Amino acid sequence: MRLTRCYIDTPLHIGAFVALPEGVTAHLTRVLRLGLGARLVLFNGDGHDFEAELCSLEKKGARAEVIAMREVASESPLRLVLAQAVARGEKMDFVLQKATELGAAGFVPLITERTEVRLDAERGEKRRAHWQGVIASACEQSGRARLPQLAAVTPLPDWLAARGAPGSEPDGAHATADSAPAPLFFLEPDASLSLRELPELARSSACFVIGPEGGLGDRDLAQLRTAGAQGIRIGPRVLRTETAGLALLAAMQALYGDF
Repeated sequence: MRLTRCYIDTPLHIGAFVALPEGVTAHLTRVLRLGLGARLVLFNGDGHDFEAELCSLEKKGARAEVIAMREVASESPLRLVLAQAVARGEKMDFVLQKATELGAAGFVPLITERTEVRLDAERGEKRRAHWQGVIASACEQSGRARLPQLAAVTPLPDWLAARGAPGSEPDGAHATADSAPAPLFFLEPDASLSLRELPELARSSACFVIGPEGGLGDRDLAQLRTAGAQGIRIGPRVLRTETAGLALLAAMQALYGDF
């Protein structure tokens, strides 16, 4: 029987007695109705699963004892980052959830020329905390033991400037072997370059910019090209913002990854 997996942001090791957060406790005891002695799997993003046993149940939080550890080999061999323009409503949650399942290594939420969602610093951090929860839940479901990195919400020109700064890795840990930023691409239906024609380096490590509902504007495209980004096509059809990145990830996994 497959055990329930729960993400918890705390150090884990065999023999540890871990206090489970209130939300995790509620899910285990009220939704799944697990009792004392029930087995579950905990993970904290370090690449391991920790089998644990519920050893106490309290109203504000249960405790579990870690009894075993195993390394998890569920990460994609590809290091693919989605630089996704912030989408309206639940679309952003959908993209982050499904892209995590498809093996994305990281996400950069972008504010572009036509982005309709406006976030000040406080709202941006609140949304980022929410999105981090979406990613963690997707890892729980999909068996991943490492969480994709999630950057702060950033205007496109600021992100491009930081990306080009010496020693900077604004995409997270997605630089190439020589510490240069990963090759950068944006989707363009009439681009001459296809996924099958990617340079060898980009077949294992790349960052893809996905526009918002209205697509990337002329200013966005000019800034991307100045930063060295290349247009790439994944077919002649125009895809919605919540479809494009997912289709791209699936195609990359099929061509070069572990599908």
